[in-house]
Amino acid sequence: MKLAALLEQATNTNPLTVAVAAADDQETIEAVYEAVERKLAHFLLFGDKEKINSRILQYQPSLLENHSIQIVDAKTVQEAATLAVKAVHNQEAQLLMKGHLSTSIILKAVLNKEYGLRTGSVLSHVAVFEVPSYDQFVFVTDAAMNIQPTLQEKAQILTNAVQVAQAVGIKTPKVAPIAAVEVVNENMQATVDAALLTQMNKRGQIQGCIVDGPLALDNAINIQAAHHKGITGEVAGQADILLVPTIEVGNVLYKSLVYFAKAKVGAVIAGAKAPIVLTSRADSSESKLYSLALAICVANRQSY
Repeated sequence: MKLAALLEQATNTNPLTVAVAAADDQETIEAVYEAVERKLAHFLLFGDKEKINSRILQYQPSLLENHSIQIVDAKTVQEAATLAVKAVHNQEAQLLMKGHLSTSIILKAVLNKEYGLRTGSVLSHVAVFEVPSYDQFVFVTDAAMNIQPTLQEKAQILTNAVQVAQAVGIKTPKVAPIAAVEVVNENMQATVDAALLTQMNKRGQIQGCIVDGPLALDNAINIQAAHHKGITGEVAGQADILLVPTIEVGNVLYKSLVYFAKAKVGAVIAGAKAPIVLTSRADSSESKLYSLALAICVANRQSY
């Protein structure tokens, strides 16, 4: 499956409005330009108005004549984050996007008790990868938000990922809770949690997916490797979602797929009142565009 299909899926919907916090860097402007050209969304660009205008003139001057964007002046990145989150809270926008500011600043606004986007659920990072020579999407969670989640937090992270996968057309995602081994070892908490999540799924406590674990990475994504170890089941060798035990595992897996496997990626923060595009400042405009498309698909599903 190709991430380009996400762009097509997102295009075939009524355009939503995206609130962008600190929209004054080249990669953000390029992503906004591509999204506008594809009629993916409308944009509220929050930040230093003079700097945003300068960046647009430098990189994509035609944007200044496009009615799909509106620039809202903010003196600091903190103010830009606050105004962008408030726009989503007040339903002036349906998605939130991080621009050229640190994650901690935008998350502080997202978690604000007065105007933030909390729902009571865990916020988690869900990334979808298009890996060369691999014939299906691979979802990885959580590589960026939750450091060492508890069993109950993992259940919510899993549920968030399932909802994202369903939004792009995977009706019943197969979920592999990843560990170093395929058997339960009481000295390895990842294996214990994986087995418990599997039972919770079988008993209906986690719905909309098929969970089976613990599974090592090779047995989760490669049928031959699973068969070699005598591992059977609906998930083994064909997992859609890889649920990692800690942020370190997720971070290394994420970056290995991007830098070693040359995978393309889009990502979203799920579990809030609206999807959040929280890409790294170092991410390419292509990744930001795919992330926007993914967030649009999720937002449209949430509106049903």
